[in-house]
Amino acid sequence: MPYLNIKGREIELDEEGYLVNEDEWDEEVAQTMLKDLEGIEMDKETLEILRFMRSYYKKFNAFPILNAVCKKLHQPKECVHEKFLDPLLAWKAAGLPRPGTMYTESHDDEHKVYKLITAQ
Repeated sequence: MPYLNIKGREIELDEEGYLVNEDEWDEEVAQTMLKDLEGIEMDKETLEILRFMRSYYKKFNAFPILNAVCKKLHQPKECVHEKFLDPLLAWKAAGLPRPGTMYTESHDDEHKVYKLITAQ
């Protein structure tokens, strides 16, 4: 699997460039993903979009509607497309799971176990 190396930290990515562990996300991870992988500089508005997408996903366990992101943040109607060109890049940079991917939770004697389910 590929990795991002950020100041000695190795951040694991899946085969499509999404974070394997969403808890490893921070602004440096997003900035590195955008700059090194896509050549995009992160600015204040871009970071605002990513933070909103993360908080929305954590609250509702769903991806936000892109135009609603822009409206909520008082940015131009197509802000996500203007900043990222491809919404999937925004999801990656926000540390969200790949769309069409779900996890089920199960338990063994001591641990929660998350099983990856991919849409066919």
